[in-house]
Formats: sequence, C-alpha cells, structure tokens
Amino acid sequence: MSLTTDTTTRPTTGEVFGYACAQIHQAAASMWPEAPVRLGAHVPSVTGYVHRMTVGDDRELFAKHSMLGSSLVSILRGVHGPWSVIESLQQDYAASTESLLAREAVQLKFLQARLQAATTAGLTHGVLFTNPVTGPTLLELLLARPSSTADLLGGVWAELEVLHRPGAPSDLLKGTFIGERSITGTFQRKFNGISGSVYIDHLGADRLSSGTAENVVAVVRQVVNRLLRLRSLTLPSGPPSLAYGDLKPEHIHYPSGVGGRPTFLDPGLLVAGPVVDASKLVSRTILGLIAVRPGRKTVTAVVGGVSTFTESITPPRAVTADLWLRELLMIWLMDTVNIMTTYLSAPATLPLPTQGLALIKAVGHICAVIERMSWALSCGRSPRAVWDLALRQVIEAAS
Repeated sequence: MSLTTDTTTRPTTGEVFGYACAQIHQAAASMWPEAPVRLGAHVPSVTGYVHRMTVGDDRELFAKHSMLGSSLVSILRGVHGPWSVIESLQQDYAASTESLLAREAVQLKFLQARLQAATTAGLTHGVLFTNPVTGPTLLELLLARPSSTADLLGGVWAELEVLHRPGAPSDLLKGTFIGERSITGTFQRKFNGISGSVYIDHLGADRLSSGTAENVVAVVRQVVNRLLRLRSLTLPSGPPSLAYGDLKPEHIHYPSGVGGRPTFLDPGLLVAGPVVDASKLVSRTILGLIAVRPGRKTVTAVVGGVSTFTESITPPRAVTADLWLRELLMIWLMDTVNIMTTYLSAPATLPLPTQGLALIKAVGHICAVIERMSWALSCGRSPRAVWDLALRQVIEAAS
C-alpha cells in the first residue's frame, strides 16, 4: 500500500461522496423508472458508500457503491491517485463482472440456496441494492444474554457447516471470490515493505493527540514486525474449504429474535479453512466488547462463552489443535490490527461508524491486548497459554 502525502492530489470527500450519490440516483432511476426514489440516511463506513433509500411509497432498500473495489480510506488517502484518475477508471470498473459488488451479488445468490442471507434487489451502474434485514444483531444478543454466548456462537457455526465441510462446492464460485476481504491478504497489502512502514508512521494523525499517536505507532510497528516474522513460521492448520470471510457480529441478524435462525449480510467468500471464520468472529466480538464496555460481569460471561465455543470447535487431536489455535490467534491479531489501523488512518472528513469512533477512544486498551498477545506468541509460548493470556487481557480491557 502506498500513501500519498501531498494532500492537494488526494480526492476530497465531496468528490467521492458526490459521485457515489449521483451513481446511486442514476442506478435507481434505471431500475425503477416509474417510481419516486428518495435517499435516506448515509450509513457511515470505511469500506463503501452506503445509503438507506426508499423506492415508491414504502419500499426500503440499501444502496451500496464501491469505488474501484477499494476502501474509502484508501481512496481518500490518495492510494489510487487524484480524483481525475479515479473517475476515469471507475466507469469501466463498475461495468465489469469482476467488480467487488458484482461478485458480492453472485455470492449472496449462492448463499441464499444454502442458508439465510440478505437478498438483492438489483445491480446496475456499479450500485448493489439489497433488501434490509431486521432484528437484533449477534452482538446485541450477546450483550443482552451473555450467559448464552456459547450457544449463540455455536448456532452461527452450525449454519456455516454447509460452507466449512470438506468438499464444499467452491467450483460454483470460481472467479467470484472476494480476496479484498481476506484478513491475511489485507494485512500483507497494508504492511508490505517501505510503503507499510510509511503507512504506520501516519497512524492517528487526524484522529489522536500527537502523544497518543506516537505510542500507537510504536506498538503497531512492534506487533506488525512480530506477526510478519511469525507468519513465515506458521503452517496451515487444516485443508481449505469455503470460509464466509467477513464474519462479523454486526453482519449477523436475527429477524425472528432469540431462538430464530441467523441471517447473514455482506459475504466475503473465499477458499480458506474454517479457522478464518472463527478468528474473525472472535476478533470482532472482542472489539465489540471493548467498544461498548458493558461492565465486568457481562464481559466475563461473554469471554467465557467465547472460550467455551472455541474449545467446542477446536480439532480433538493435540498436535492439530495446537496448530489450529495458533493460526486462530495469528489471524485474530491480524484482523484487529487491520481494522484498528484503518480507523486510525481515516481522514477527519470521513464519517466513521459508532463502533469505529468508540474503538479509537479505546485504542490504548486495544494496543495493550495486541502487544501482550504478540509478545507471548513471539516468545514461543504454547497456543493455549497465549489464548488464556489473551482472554485475561480482554476482560481487563473491556471492563
């Protein structure tokens, strides 16, 4: 990843948002030429430009626009060049069957035949329209029913068995995998060589005080260096299957409430072992706890449930279990570093989701967790010892 430091060559939020908004209007007019279309609230995101909208009198939809398949943070930081370059490339990108949202639409159709997933309402002009999914999110249920954490996570995992089992039909998705949402792929892109070092240098420049930013840069640099060294020593813990790829608690809703089946949003399907999904689910659940800080009793119960759930899906053989847990810890760390640094590198003009703002405020607690985890792994401690240490650190950070 390169980082343009000359702010005069970077796209502005007005240019990017104005273009995306116009494309949504154009796409909606093409899809529903006889119906009035009204844009509702903008949904803050660091990835794509998303709006609530209404078609006709009462049809509620979400409209999602992707700029070159890249994150809004990267676009606004000038990674893809000035606005004139991006605008010249975007039209062809949006029309391509290989665009991010075209692949997401294919994946949603694939999932709808196998589990409960969001449904699409159309794809045109580089804009994906999806029908809203109601009901509480997984994180909301975990906070409301912390003693049920293991059961709730287990229920999600059972739904995904159709993807995780050996021989899952990955051939039906050839050409549509979403590598952009790969945790390890994102980590390698962000922290590759000199450009990765420059990227770390600028963390928090627009979001933190200078003293706090310096501390964060020092910790992230240390953690990233440890992970880069450890990654070369890590062997895959099992054969690949299909992974959901972007398995976050906020991407899992329960339209029927507690006891009903979960419905999944925003897939990032790719060929990978189930440990990828376990890692992201653990990582984002933990970050959700740190963002909300619901009190020690709730945190302890949720963390205990996460531990019970993880033990239940860990392979039974000791050697395989160690490899699996080590890989889970590595990917958990990478995912946490990925999203934390994305929030911290977001320009001040980009609206962030509520959880992102909360995590920026809690950045010191997050740094304490990832520093200790990465230190323990680099010291050669057993995966079980690192896991236990990590959960203790989480309880302190989120309480």
